[in-house]
Amino acid sequence: MNLKILGSIAIVAGTAIGAGMLALPLATAALGVIPTVLLLLVIWGVSAYTSLLMLEINLKSGVGDNVHVITGKTLGKTGQLIQGASFLSLLFALTAAYLTGGSSLLVLKAQAFFDVVLDKQLAVLLFTVFLGGFAAFGVAWIDKASRLLFSLMVALLILVVMFLLPDVEMGTLVSGGASLMSTGAGMDVWMAAIPVVFTSFGFHVCIATLVGYLEGEAKTLRKVLLIGSTLPLVCYFLWLTVTLGTLGGETINGFNGSLGALVSALQAVAESELVSKCIGLFADLALITSFLGVTMSLFDFVAELTRAKSNVLGRLQTWLITFVPPLLCALYYPDGFVKVLGFAAIPLVFMIIFLPIAMALGQRKQQQGGYEVSGGTFALMLTGLVGLMIVLAQLWVAM
Repeated sequence: MNLKILGSIAIVAGTAIGAGMLALPLATAALGVIPTVLLLLVIWGVSAYTSLLMLEINLKSGVGDNVHVITGKTLGKTGQLIQGASFLSLLFALTAAYLTGGSSLLVLKAQAFFDVVLDKQLAVLLFTVFLGGFAAFGVAWIDKASRLLFSLMVALLILVVMFLLPDVEMGTLVSGGASLMSTGAGMDVWMAAIPVVFTSFGFHVCIATLVGYLEGEAKTLRKVLLIGSTLPLVCYFLWLTVTLGTLGGETINGFNGSLGALVSALQAVAESELVSKCIGLFADLALITSFLGVTMSLFDFVAELTRAKSNVLGRLQTWLITFVPPLLCALYYPDGFVKVLGFAAIPLVFMIIFLPIAMALGQRKQQQGGYEVSGGTFALMLTGLVGLMIVLAQLWVAM
């Protein structure tokens, strides 16, 4: 396996792994470990299948085409409009979620380092101004920063898992969430968990780029997507093991979606100051790397959509359009990290399930030949039903 393939696998895994991993224990704590594992496996299977479906669409459309062009070729202007609206909604929702999560970590840092109790809404504003400012610097700056920060994050994840594994209690891990499920709230628990888990496997935006990068080699690309999507699954298993196994499902569920509370509790479990600092830094980097990548994409998309000039005034205008809507959401829901992240599942379903199914059906009718993911129409319909269930789950939570 050459470095080009390894790098491509890292891109797929790195696109998925990020702040969504921090939300997983908060979203699944009430389920218990066995239902959570089953849910992860199902969502991973759907994500892996839809990635191969998008690979099929990309190869048949033409190596080098981006998602917008492919959608236009297969579904016309209407499809492009739905795809663009879904993409914009997804990035706005993710940005809002990361603002709420980042501000809660900022409150934690202010308390720990300066003994200052920072107002949550002020923390949201500070996080937006200082971290959001990187989006205006352009992709070159963010690319350099992201590569370094992501490498550190992966190293810290390995260290945190190694440090916390000895403290995992099998009784706590297995029994977590059982009493909550037995109270009759089982349906609500499942509906709340499904969208967040689904969002944590959203790596599909990089597929079109990788098709061009690997020159349309279907066999190699298939391997890259399957391995790259499996690595986050393994990381999520390990992360949930050390969080649910040390704190317990009922304890984490009592945090009511607060990322700061989760990080503080894990730091309390740590037996040394070094481990505690590693946990805090890992949480910071997981959120910051995701935030930088998402806001960079959103900033560029808004700039293209508004045809803004690249001068200071134009970039300021783009910055305001990029951050004001998610900022207002974060100010209104300062503790809504998990809830807002769940909303991202709806546009993501359209982007990686509904639209690809429609495009694949259109292409297959033309009998173009070439690579085609197995399963036929039955697999497409089954995947479509799963996508509908994810949307309904989020609507259930919102009601």
